[in-house]
Amino acid sequence: MILVTGGTGFIGQVLVRQLVSLGYPVRLLLNPSMNSPRIPKGVAVDVAIAGIQDERNLRAAMKGVRTVFHFIGTEWKGINADYLNTDIQSAEMFSKVAAQMNVERFFYLSHIGADKSSAYAVLKAKAIAEAAIRSSGVPFTILRSAVVYGPGDHFTESFARYIRSVPQMIMLPGKGESRIQPIWVEDLVTCLLLCLDNDKTIFQTIILGGMEVLTINQCIDLILSAIGKKKRILHIPPPGLRTIIVALEQWFENFPRMYFWMDYLAEDRITALDVLPREFGLMPTRMSQNLSYLENIGNKYK
Repeated sequence: MILVTGGTGFIGQVLVRQLVSLGYPVRLLLNPSMNSPRIPKGVAVDVAIAGIQDERNLRAAMKGVRTVFHFIGTEWKGINADYLNTDIQSAEMFSKVAAQMNVERFFYLSHIGADKSSAYAVLKAKAIAEAAIRSSGVPFTILRSAVVYGPGDHFTESFARYIRSVPQMIMLPGKGESRIQPIWVEDLVTCLLLCLDNDKTIFQTIILGGMEVLTINQCIDLILSAIGKKKRILHIPPPGLRTIIVALEQWFENFPRMYFWMDYLAEDRITALDVLPREFGLMPTRMSQNLSYLENIGNKYK
């Protein structure tokens, strides 16, 4: 049995569909909530309910589980992200229980640039979560991924909504020259599945990125082209833009959650270009080939 946390999210849903299609028995762990979870449609899975600190129910959820994919994260919530109570504490609790329940593999998805001394909250939180998993004793595989894109993502779709929502011009941090290495969600999930079948990836931290390095300006140009828009780009120093984004997220409930990206895009987030071909025998997809899903992204906020 494979347990997936965050399995109703962007990456989790793709992984769950792939696992089920390959014949793996899958159990989704859901957090108690008044909202209806977005369980992947047409996919046969078990469901377990447990809160992040609910050790008793977590033990029950992990009964008979050999592998855990831990994808819980809160950066997509923008200024409302709670890294301590969600990202860090969930990694600590889940890896501890997994070790106690003799789980054989524990996969954790982190970010390129994760560092306990980082000035950016999300990257510091990811590094602390990684350290908790390593010290738990569970056999782990940590994947530090570049920014992931695809239908339902929090990167290209958030920027598409942002572009449509702001009249005349859009604001980007710095000079727009920071470099990132976007990876297509299906390519990332393929790497996860290949790691699942490769014992050499146990107790390893693997850094993944796509096949091209793009500046933020280049990424925005691709998104503008995909949604058929032309906008002037205004470059603003990151501290000032962060303040503006905080205000917009506070004033407008449905404004795209952009705060995380103001931090993430402030510096280069890249790795070796040949990681996927060299380590996984996989030729990654180019970003420009897979953005048609942006055409129908909404253009209004309240």
